[in-house]
Amino acid sequence: MENNITFKDIKKSNYSAIYHLIYQNGKLSKQEIANQLHLSLPTVTQNLVRLEQEGLIEKSGQFESSVGRRAAAYAICPQARISIGVEIQKSTVQLLAVDLLGKAFQQKRLSLGYANEDYYYKKLSQEVLAFIDALQVKEEQVLGIGFAVQGLTSNDGKKITYGKILISTGLDIEVFSQHLPYRCMFLHDAKCAATTELWVRNDMDDAVYLSIGPHLGGAVIIDRQIYMGKEGHSGTVEHMTVNPNGPPCYCGKKGCMETYSSVHALLTEDESLESFFEQLRNNSPVYVARWNEFLNYLAISINNIHLVLNREFILGGHITSYLREEDINILHEKVNEKTAFPSNDPFIYISRSPENGVLLGAGIPFIQSFLNTI
Repeated sequence: MENNITFKDIKKSNYSAIYHLIYQNGKLSKQEIANQLHLSLPTVTQNLVRLEQEGLIEKSGQFESSVGRRAAAYAICPQARISIGVEIQKSTVQLLAVDLLGKAFQQKRLSLGYANEDYYYKKLSQEVLAFIDALQVKEEQVLGIGFAVQGLTSNDGKKITYGKILISTGLDIEVFSQHLPYRCMFLHDAKCAATTELWVRNDMDDAVYLSIGPHLGGAVIIDRQIYMGKEGHSGTVEHMTVNPNGPPCYCGKKGCMETYSSVHALLTEDESLESFFEQLRNNSPVYVARWNEFLNYLAISINNIHLVLNREFILGGHITSYLREEDINILHEKVNEKTAFPSNDPFIYISRSPENGVLLGAGIPFIQSFLNTI
């Protein structure tokens, strides 16, 4: 059977091309759109009217002109559709509203201790509804709600497949969706951070993302997609064994990468990252020695992973804002000391995503899905 392109397909293609061209350029005139897409002005005009009527674009000022009338500038309406990112932690919850540009435009932090009880899920759902209500958007504008959790999730986001830090294994998204009139998904927090990294970078196709926070998390990026694997636990480098006789890990094993390369592994009980790095930058011998040991174990793990996945490594998470290029240079040197294949080419980088990367990454999949439908 032949795959013939119909007139309807062409109209859909023009509609999509015009929207995405405006999306990518910020503002464009009708004539610029026609020129870049090689379309007639009547065709462009017809699609612009339709996009305006659907609330997806708007006239946003005029372009300067030395002769004749100034052309109207067309731009997308960033809040024509939105998504909500929710990050669940032990004693707090953070909420974030994300627009079609993948930008945060409203945020809220709640003091709400986690409990695997109906009252908790109902209370948090009520807080999410109140947060959305305050945004003054229509129900149909909300694409979905992503719940970022410290646990592995099924590929469809409906279940927690592995949860030993906070959220329990087997928890179903129904605990929230029964209270919310929107699509809801569970998302692994480290993979959320990696999703945001992809969103803010156009120069990265394949990479290993390491989220170094209180706990360690990882994600494998292949062809600009988060690779989940058959059972959804691809990228969980935190449970790779570094030393079989090492400290106990929350997973029940010993000497996992988590026990050597997380913030919990770096800091003492009453210490903060800020105080640690203050001492480190003042060259306190004890802190320099601790940091050197931390980087040494991190280098062992990075080398092992790099031997299998010969790609870039991105260091993200809570530690990101404290890292300097000198730290990365030392890390490169330590990896080269340990590897069978030393290289002068750098492959370890500091994350470029913002501090609220987990929250953004919980909302971005809904935005991306919507953009793919236009």
